[in-house]
Amino acid sequence: MRLDFLIPALLLALSSTPTAAAITPFQLPPAGELLYTIKAKQSGIALSGTASVKWQLTEKKYAILTETRAMLFGKILNADSVGSIDAHGLAPDSFTEKRFGKDATVTSFERSKKLLRFSTSAQTYPLNGGEQDRTSAVWQLVALARAAGAAVKPGSEWSMFVAGRRDAEPWTFKVLAAEPLHTALGEFTTLHISKAPPPDSKDQTLDIWLAPDLEWYPVRVKFSDAEGEYVDQLLESVKKF
Repeated sequence: MRLDFLIPALLLALSSTPTAAAITPFQLPPAGELLYTIKAKQSGIALSGTASVKWQLTEKKYAILTETRAMLFGKILNADSVGSIDAHGLAPDSFTEKRFGKDATVTSFERSKKLLRFSTSAQTYPLNGGEQDRTSAVWQLVALARAAGAAVKPGSEWSMFVAGRRDAEPWTFKVLAAEPLHTALGEFTTLHISKAPPPDSKDQTLDIWLAPDLEWYPVRVKFSDAEGEYVDQLLESVKKF
């Protein structure tokens, strides 16, 4: 796991066939750059660092450019998603991930062929609409929750088909509770949303805290596993474009 754990969203190794996603209202947040501080525990070792997310948006296109840095190591991860905006929301064209000491991998959403491909495996999936990658999934969630607004309650759920470096699987996000959260920007009332692994799985859990009073931006993102290892990102600053 180690550095593989430091990713904006995580993928379980299952082979699934996507079905067409329902058309759900979405509202994209304003473009901006979000900076986070990171605390982590990997192989029993405490780590710290920073992460940046550049959320770029035009009328018909988007780009999400992420960079993660760790003390002593420097830059350890870039995970970028670029694409267009369609009736489902974000429609990725490509997802590029570059990890420390590794070659970049590319996941391609070939819209004209309605096919999802990977540079690191022969696995393919049909594109039926609504599919996301591990970086875009968080921002698609933001857009869906932002559109739902006050209707978002504990128990609310959203599902999407999410692609990683070499395969893809269904993800389900569930609202757990409204929680206060203190950040460098002050205290916010947030919605705690979780993507849990399947029952009896030792894979990672993804927890996201969205702040309705801050454009529904993710103010905290935490990846954790059954072995007690984690990466916890807390918002430090926001600069709107």
